[in-house]
Amino acid sequence: MTKPPRLADQLLEFFCAPHRLEEVQGDLYEEFAYQVRRVGERRARGRYWWSVLGFLKPFAIKRKQTVLRPNEHLTTNAMNPTMISNYFKIARRNLVRNKAFSAINMVGLGLGMACSLLILLWVQDERSVDGFHANGNRLFQIYERGYYDGKVEAAYETQGLLAEELKRVIPDVELASGLERSRTVTLEAGAKVSKADGSFAGADFFRMFSYPLVQGTPETALTTPEGVAISRKIAELFFGTPEKALGKSIRYENRDDLMVTAVFENLPANSSQQFDFLRSWKAYVKENQWVHNWSNTSPETLVQLRPGADPAKVEAKIKDFIYQYIPKTKGSRTELALQPYPEKYLNATFKNGQVDGGRIGYVRLFSLVAVFILLIACINFMNLATARSTRRAKEVGVRKVVGAVRSALIGQFMGEAVLLAFFSGILAVSLVLILLPAFNALTGKQLVLPVGQPVFWASLVALLVLTGLVSGSYPALFLSSMNPIRALKGRILSSGSGVTFFRKTLVVFQFSLSLILIVGMIVIYRQMGYIQSKNIGYDRENLLYVPLEGELVKKYNLFKEQAGQLPGIRTISRMKESPTVIGHHVGDISWVGKEPSLSVPFADAVVGFDFLKTMNLKLAEGRDFSREFGTDSLSFMVNEAAVKKIGYKNPIGQPMWWGNRQGKIIGVLKDFHFTSMHQAIEPLIVRLDENTKWGSILVRTEAGKTKEALASLEKICKELNPNFPFTYQFSDQEYAKLYNSEQVVSQLANAFAFLAIFISCLGLFGLAAFTAEQRTKEIGVRKVLGASVPSIVALLSANFLKPVAIAMLIAFPIAGYAMNRWLQGFAYQIRIEWWMFAVAGLLTVGIALLTVSFQSIKAALMNPVRSLRSE
Repeated sequence: MTKPPRLADQLLEFFCAPHRLEEVQGDLYEEFAYQVRRVGERRARGRYWWSVLGFLKPFAIKRKQTVLRPNEHLTTNAMNPTMISNYFKIARRNLVRNKAFSAINMVGLGLGMACSLLILLWVQDERSVDGFHANGNRLFQIYERGYYDGKVEAAYETQGLLAEELKRVIPDVELASGLERSRTVTLEAGAKVSKADGSFAGADFFRMFSYPLVQGTPETALTTPEGVAISRKIAELFFGTPEKALGKSIRYENRDDLMVTAVFENLPANSSQQFDFLRSWKAYVKENQWVHNWSNTSPETLVQLRPGADPAKVEAKIKDFIYQYIPKTKGSRTELALQPYPEKYLNATFKNGQVDGGRIGYVRLFSLVAVFILLIACINFMNLATARSTRRAKEVGVRKVVGAVRSALIGQFMGEAVLLAFFSGILAVSLVLILLPAFNALTGKQLVLPVGQPVFWASLVALLVLTGLVSGSYPALFLSSMNPIRALKGRILSSGSGVTFFRKTLVVFQFSLSLILIVGMIVIYRQMGYIQSKNIGYDRENLLYVPLEGELVKKYNLFKEQAGQLPGIRTISRMKESPTVIGHHVGDISWVGKEPSLSVPFADAVVGFDFLKTMNLKLAEGRDFSREFGTDSLSFMVNEAAVKKIGYKNPIGQPMWWGNRQGKIIGVLKDFHFTSMHQAIEPLIVRLDENTKWGSILVRTEAGKTKEALASLEKICKELNPNFPFTYQFSDQEYAKLYNSEQVVSQLANAFAFLAIFISCLGLFGLAAFTAEQRTKEIGVRKVLGASVPSIVALLSANFLKPVAIAMLIAFPIAGYAMNRWLQGFAYQIRIEWWMFAVAGLLTVGIALLTVSFQSIKAALMNPVRSLRSE
């Protein structure tokens, strides 16, 4: 028999719908056989092709068909747009029908997301600090690593001439600048006087850092000793506009007339350096003769490497750089090292001479806290949704009986979760907008919610969808897996050990995180209390600092005489630096018997008469500086830590050399803290000098008479120093500034711990509700048989203490290890004691019992007739 064209047949089989193919192909075969007999094979083949092509019509085209297995039926695609719309419609109705359940879920998710958003805003801001400099990848901070006394220590304080020498000697160093710590001074222009924070910087500073100049050029802004660069804010305050400021005169501390050589834009909040003006480094070198001694350290040094320079090779070149200017000593060693400047803000602490963390630890910690709190909120959703599943068991059973497949059910419950997540997201954004001002006040930030940025909204939508999918995954899988017959009878799968184990595991996870936060909160609170209450060696109460400025520099003795006679004033002295932060160090200290190879840096304090009396410092032996001894201007006092380094058994009267200056020890101070408790007490040398041009006047007031004393001091300052406003700083406030980061962390830890335990209790509430619903008939039977309400409450509550107990076993070792690591950052620290864990455990158990009791009592008081009637 002649066969039709094979290729035409294959084409027909390719495009023709399977349910039409057999019928169409059979008809075409019969027609082909007839045409062969009638018109011949060649013409019949042509007509066959024409008939095949004629079937290329929509009704005959093959479409994708679902292959059904036995006992299966055709279903609608779960991801069909109509079905998706239906999911959200059902979800909305369910949320409205169960208002209390929906509100608890929304509050839990909303709080979790709001907390996470606040933390992530803070983390983003922390990571953005110093990230805006155009040459950031070539900017480096020099730090100094010292090996002596069997220890390795490091600090950012360097030699005052180091920057210019590095630029001159090391070819790979393109630009370099010294930078002194910013301090508050008084500026005058015409009749206007203002306080401003300023510093000294090298001529290359504005070429290195991206602080835009409104007026002037980076090359000439800081080249002359008499020049000063001011911010736009200062320019507008004194001269009206930045354009009018250039070339004008500003009086500095009522003693130096400076000329405005540049005006820079106000510094952004994400700059670690904050200053209102900068003076030339040449002026700093001129005012501080000690800078010329390479053994002294105080300022910082910043460098910019040339393009293509290898930082590792440059660091190797500068490692022994200072030995070109000081002799090497046996047994001690000083090295220079590089740290990328943009990394300094978050990594500014040292351990064993190496950069070892800093604020980056808090950034990582709170990033984890944000994730964990969001997870806790998602877990609550899972538990609460599962707890309410018995009320939807019949719905699931009916839908399965009438043909709903599992994917459709999963889609529906996921849709409900995503919809609830979006409602929670609206609540979270609202909470963030409300809480942001308070959060900024707490953290000292200027955070804003970037509502005008599309990236923010895209990220938020992605977060909400992800949160909805994560939080809805377990309930969706759980409810969709129900056997329809068991579901119609109200018997769901919660009795299975796997489901129960997973649900309780989630609760254990929640409470583990909460317990870690509570223990952390207790330890941080105790450490901060220890720092604030510890005897630091002098009395911080009733002690205040008045800036030594203007006419007070020349009239200090007159001020002291007049103020000392005022009511409420006990004693007055002066000091070049703040008692809480003595940062200047000297290295060329010698004594009789000192090994030539030994190099010990001493902190250097310059003070006036009555210093010990004003500070309430204690003497181990010897005496204070006195006007009765004319040679005291060449004498020294040292602390006990210094005596241990020196080795004098009877130090009083023994000689000491500070460079070429020889004197003798007249007093030994009992050790006191002059830096934060992150550091051990260093050797200190104290010298007398009442002629320094800057510093602070220390005033000790009578207890309870501070207000009266301040009024009297203000009156005298206005008489003696009329061009300068009267300002002051309390010692305890200055001391508290040393621990700003720790105080912020402490308060944030308190808030997060409270929030975590609150959200966790919502999860426990969900588990209690679930169990109560599961055991409704059991409770009814027990009540019919005579069980009392207290016995039923005890029975239900006992099960909920097990997850909490397991959480304690997991959380306490982790919390102990983490807080011990945190305390290692303090040279003086509390001990982690057993009662801290006990308090955390009792607090958690108490809150858990309180949460569970509500559901347990509600279940126990239920009428047993209602619980048994459904059977």
